[in-house]
Amino acid sequence: MRSAISAAEGVRGTTYPNPPVGAVILDVTGAIVGTGATQPPGGPHAEVVALQAAGELARGGTAVVTLEPCNHFGRTPPCTKALIDAGIATVHFALRDPNPAAAGGAEALQQAGIATHAGVLADEVAAGPLRAWLHKQRTGRPHVTWKYAASLDGRSAAADGTSKWITGPIARAQVHAERAKLDAIVVGTGTVLTDDPWLTARLPSGELAPHQPMRVVVGHTEIPSTTRILDKAAPTLLLKTRDANEVVDALAEYTDVLLEGGPTLAGAFLEARKVDRILAYIAPVLLGDGRSALGGAGIGNIEQALRFRRESVETIGPDVLLSLVQVDSTPTVDLHNTDYSEE
Repeated sequence: MRSAISAAEGVRGTTYPNPPVGAVILDVTGAIVGTGATQPPGGPHAEVVALQAAGELARGGTAVVTLEPCNHFGRTPPCTKALIDAGIATVHFALRDPNPAAAGGAEALQQAGIATHAGVLADEVAAGPLRAWLHKQRTGRPHVTWKYAASLDGRSAAADGTSKWITGPIARAQVHAERAKLDAIVVGTGTVLTDDPWLTARLPSGELAPHQPMRVVVGHTEIPSTTRILDKAAPTLLLKTRDANEVVDALAEYTDVLLEGGPTLAGAFLEARKVDRILAYIAPVLLGDGRSALGGAGIGNIEQALRFRRESVETIGPDVLLSLVQVDSTPTVDLHNTDYSEE
C-alpha cells in the first residue's frame, strides 16, 4: 500500500477532477509486477495502468489500491471491469469512494467472486495524496492550506521589511516541490507589491516544473503590469476582493489551494474559518522587532484562540516543519467499517 501511496503522490495535482490514486499489482507469489497512478483526465485510472504493466502476471494475483475501484462509466470504463477481466483474485483498498456516482466497486468485485478488503493504511491515505480530494467531496469547497515561514519569535520579516531568506535552501526546495502539486496559490496585493514574487514551481535545476498552479492575487490595489506574477510562466487570476469567503467561492473549481499571503490575508482566512491545514516552517533564528507572521484573526481573548492539532513534525535541514490541522475538524473518512470481505 505504501508503494501505491507513493505512486499517487507522484501524480497529485495532475488528475483533477479525478482523485490521485495509486495501485500496485502482485502476482500469485506476492511479487510486485505492476505499479500505476491515475493519469490526467481522459487517461486510464491507476488500476488500469498497473494492470497494463503486469500483463498476464496479474491473473490470480492481488491488487492494492488507495481508493475503492470505481464502478461507473465516465471518460473511461469502470476499473472494476478491468480487474475482473484481468483475473485478479483479491483486492485490498484503503478507503471507500465517497462519490455516489463511482461507489459500489467492492460489491461489484465480490459479485464476481473477488475477495475484497478495505482499510489498509486508511489513515495514511486520508492524510496523504487524497487529503484535499476527500475534503472537497465532503464540504464542496477546496481544501486550503496556509503555508508560512517564520523565526522562532514568530516574525516573517525583519524590522526593515527584509524576509529573504528566513528558512534554508532545503525548506525552500520543498516548497517548490509542493507548489508543483497544487491547483492554486493565493497571495494578497501587499505581498506582490512588497516582494514581487513569481510564485512558480521550479525544479532543482531552476527550470519550471511541468505543472504550474494558478497564481491568485487578492485585493483592490492595482499592481504594475511589470510585476513578475503577471508573466507568462504560469496563469494568473486577479480577484478584486479582500473577503476570504468570496475568494474560496471564486476558486470552487479547484481542489488543493495554498495560501501564501502575508499576515493580513492569513488573518482574514483564519477569521473566516477557511484554513483547513497549516504548514509552518520555523527557522532557528530570532528577528526581534519585525513583521508578525499573522495579523488580526478576530481573536480578542484567550477563549477565542484558534487551536490546531499537531499532525506531524519534520526536520528540514536546519528548519522545522509543523503540519497542523483543526482540533475540531470533521473526520475525513469512516475508518471503522473497513472489512467488506465475505470471510
